[in-house]
Amino acid sequence: MKIWAHTLFKNEERWLWFAVTSVIDSVDKILLWDTGSTDRSWEIAKELKSKYKDKIDIKCYGDTTPETFPKVRQAMLDATKADWFIVVDADEIWWDDSIRNLVSSIKNEKQAEAFVVPNYNVVGDIFHYLPQSAGNYRFGSKKGNYALRAVKVIDGLKSVGQHGVWGWADSDGKQIQERNTFKFIDAPYIHTTFLPRGESREFDLLVPKRSKKLKYEIGIKFPRDFYYPESFFKSRPDFILSPWQTMTNSYRLKAYIQTPIKKMKRRFVKNKIGY
Repeated sequence: MKIWAHTLFKNEERWLWFAVTSVIDSVDKILLWDTGSTDRSWEIAKELKSKYKDKIDIKCYGDTTPETFPKVRQAMLDATKADWFIVVDADEIWWDDSIRNLVSSIKNEKQAEAFVVPNYNVVGDIFHYLPQSAGNYRFGSKKGNYALRAVKVIDGLKSVGQHGVWGWADSDGKQIQERNTFKFIDAPYIHTTFLPRGESREFDLLVPKRSKKLKYEIGIKFPRDFYYPESFFKSRPDFILSPWQTMTNSYRLKAYIQTPIKKMKRRFVKNKIGY
């Protein structure tokens, strides 16, 4: 059984290295495709290719919009010569145990067509996170910070919808999670979607919808003995940015003001269908 990973990136210089190195040893191949980076992300992709050789396929796909986003996902699917693939966004860093658990579940599975896993949505800095209940994605009976991250390559599988409401569907247009053939496993990862993705915010603002991703909110502090993903501690080139930056005083002030408002709004947000 072959298992590949799909990683799209645009201006992800802070987290790309950690995302890829957190899963590379557990999958057969990673499709690492750039959709128009203007920071050092492409340089990082080339460094990863040099390090891992045939395990990584890098490609400059070209700029995408929310409307054309499904096309690049479809192109990745069309290029995949595997039985399953795992979606590993460039802001997702896995624990070794988590990715091994997911891969083992895939290899031992006879019925499921997809797997859903939880994640820690960090906010402010890598030392704080939002509660599970803050997530709005729903998969069956589960609601919160969950994501569908492993998909079986079934006949007729296709990429449908725009970014934000995008998903994988069967030949009839029915999304995978609506076929009720997915399973939950406890294989969490760190999700840095609400943190800056580069050395400055300049390049973040060039990515569609990225300007809305930076949240000013005071999260829950991880305990002092919290065990972070192993890729944070592996050797890396000197130009890879450190993940350990703390929130600034100005951020903290804005977050203290906005946090009560965000918590109130969260109570009235309509549930989204997960993907």
